[in-house]
Amino acid sequence: MKVHDRLSQLSGEIAEAQTALRIVEEQLAFVEEVAEDARIRALVSETPLADREYRDAQGDLDRMRRSHHDAQVRIEELRTEQDRLLERIFEEGR
Repeated sequence: MKVHDRLSQLSGEIAEAQTALRIVEEQLAFVEEVAEDARIRALVSETPLADREYRDAQGDLDRMRRSHHDAQVRIEELRTEQDRLLERIFEEGR
């Protein structure tokens, strides 16, 4: 694949990854609220069911935070590849 073609492809992949990251960020905000509500209910009610709901919500939050981190890492990987290709084009143009 030619460098210019790959750069074009990367541009689209970065745009898609950024859109996915924004979606994950919205979901993360929602899950954080759910987990906080569950935490408060568990503190107030002190029942086994409320404790379990809190643990479940916390597990969901942990998974969502990992997804958020993974999305950020993916964007960084794509940008790093893009930078390498741009440097290659610059060096070839000298």
